[in-house]
Amino acid sequence: MPRFLVAQLYENMKDILKLELLGSPGGLEREITSVDASGPGLVLAGYVGRFVHERIQVFGETEVSYLRSLGEDECTRHLRQYFSYQIPCVMVTKGLALPDGMESLAREAGIAILRSSLKTQDFYRLLAPYLEAAFAPTATLHGSLADVFGVGLLLTGGSGIGKSECVLDLVERGHRLVADDLVVCRRRGSDVIIGRAHEHAQHHMEIRGVGIIDVSRIFGIHAVRQQKRVEVVVALEQWDATRDIDRTGLDARTTTILDVELPLVTVLLNPGKNITVIAEVIAMNHLLKLTGMNAAEAFNERLKARLRQSRAVIGRYLQDDDE
Repeated sequence: MPRFLVAQLYENMKDILKLELLGSPGGLEREITSVDASGPGLVLAGYVGRFVHERIQVFGETEVSYLRSLGEDECTRHLRQYFSYQIPCVMVTKGLALPDGMESLAREAGIAILRSSLKTQDFYRLLAPYLEAAFAPTATLHGSLADVFGVGLLLTGGSGIGKSECVLDLVERGHRLVADDLVVCRRRGSDVIIGRAHEHAQHHMEIRGVGIIDVSRIFGIHAVRQQKRVEVVVALEQWDATRDIDRTGLDARTTTILDVELPLVTVLLNPGKNITVIAEVIAMNHLLKLTGMNAAEAFNERLKARLRQSRAVIGRYLQDDDE
């Protein structure tokens, strides 16, 4: 994973968090290594036994008012000790004025202070998702991602097998393109995979024989979306008559992306097969399963019940047969 610098946080969130740079500009080159942000706690009172200095440090009204309540010498002593640690940066909320000497001590230590005009609660609410996304595990996959009836279908398969053509047909039928050829996947939490297009290829597709097309301009902005949760992986493979394929759907298969287990549906392609309709059925079947309806299992239970009933009828017939 590339280094994540304070400068990146400042540039990306400057407008959203309403940030202004104080302290040392050189501190923007410090690396952020923790997804968490928290207040300094008791370290401002001199207790450093449990101080997690790798986190982004957030000063709210409580911390600032406490420092102002100290005498000048005591405040300087505590801040000097505080800034002696390798802190990524300090953030001050509510647009609060810094305690006397705090900015100069931060400059001496080479630490940037980013002051926000937001309330502390709003500040955390906006900062936390950004940090989670910045530190989330990522992977770039070869495939095409589409939103079909609200279900994120990730189509995978060998080059030239028809992934892009299938997604293009889905778009023409009213569904939405998320990414083609390269899908950047990011894990959110422990069980959600979010897919999006590479930043240089958004809303574009390569159609063999045609070239690069801009889907949003041809079909309209409603035909694309920026990102989508990956919910089902559809593996497109060439038809192989010798291959043993589950024809009932009882043998549910899964695959793993970034340690998240996802349903896997394998579709064998042969001439004349309408993969677009099959993709729609896969999406609708997934929605049915989310409601607790599994067609394959329900059919299997009805079949077993019918077999049990038939055995009972045959048993009675044999018992009553006097010939």
